[in-house]
Amino acid sequence: MAAPGPGEYFSVGSHVSCLTCLGQQLQGEVVAFDYQSKMLTLKCAPSSGKANVSDVVLINLAYVSEVDIINDRTETPPPLASLNVSKLANRARSEKEDKLSQAYAISAGVSVEGQQLFQTIHKTIKDCKWQEKNILVMDDVVISPPYQVENCKGKEGSALSHVRKIVEKHFRDVESQKSVQRPQAQQTQKDSTLSS
Repeated sequence: MAAPGPGEYFSVGSHVSCLTCLGQQLQGEVVAFDYQSKMLTLKCAPSSGKANVSDVVLINLAYVSEVDIINDRTETPPPLASLNVSKLANRARSEKEDKLSQAYAISAGVSVEGQQLFQTIHKTIKDCKWQEKNILVMDDVVISPPYQVENCKGKEGSALSHVRKIVEKHFRDVESQKSVQRPQAQQTQKDSTLSS
């Protein structure tokens, strides 16, 4: 393969604007470019509007109709930040365990309410796992179907009390969400009846 010619590569740190074949305009700073696969990585303004964050967009140049270099960077880019590989590996392992736990709950036939409660507890207490259809928290508290406060069993103490409070709050929050959704659904039904 021949070396890339002028205009066929992008320097890290340059600012470019791309028009996709779907008419989407993307503009940002070049973070990476792979000539062989024609993949361009841009750091763009955040779509969330939050300060101190950026969107990172991967662009396949095969689907771009126009590229304009707004500001070409000629000096050497700053060195890349070092990555904490062990931290990334731990995070990946933790995410994998969470996904496997969710898959286990679904395959075991756990109700949607049970799965939601598990997620709520897991946000606060990471030491939370499935034991068949039961939720086991800190190896001390067992929550069995139908996953209500009275289904929390374990040695009386702070762990059981804390888990019961989380379960109570979870069901209060679910109930308040339902009470907000009901009037909206009723109003939508009234509006559709009136328009008929």
